[in-house]
Amino acid sequence: MSEVLTIFDFSKKCNLKHWHIVNDEVMGGISMGLIQINQNGNGVFSGHVSLENNGGFSLLRHDLERIEVEEYSSFEIRLKGDGKKYQFRCKSSDHQRHSYIYTFNSGKNWKTITIPFEKMQPVFRGGSLELPNFKGDFISQIALLIGNNIEEDFSLDIDYIKLK
Repeated sequence: MSEVLTIFDFSKKCNLKHWHIVNDEVMGGISMGLIQINQNGNGVFSGHVSLENNGGFSLLRHDLERIEVEEYSSFEIRLKGDGKKYQFRCKSSDHQRHSYIYTFNSGKNWKTITIPFEKMQPVFRGGSLELPNFKGDFISQIALLIGNNIEEDFSLDIDYIKLK
């Protein structure tokens, strides 16, 4: 097994052009999310989730050149949040409609979370699928989502995302 591969390291000099916000406006909602770099060089995914007009989520997505990940067994993310629940998501290919997700609670202090591939469950539009969990072959997209079925402001600071 390989040691560690950094997928993205947020810093004052990093380029956010491959990071995209997808809000519930795709379903008529009015939630708003934003990604920016703070003065400490961390990525900050923040905004407001609204339940109006069938809304209820904000997603931060990073499209990647397809990476073979068979040498790894987990994702590692260093983050600090607002105590709210988030999902980390990945896709194996550009054409895959479903995502593999792992739900975690953020904390108000910096912490490093490890997400084993085998714990990432397949979902499509919020519904569980009867498919195997993520097998860890390739990744072409990673994402963070907040959608807790409540109206709320949110803020999640991200230092890095790695493969272990």
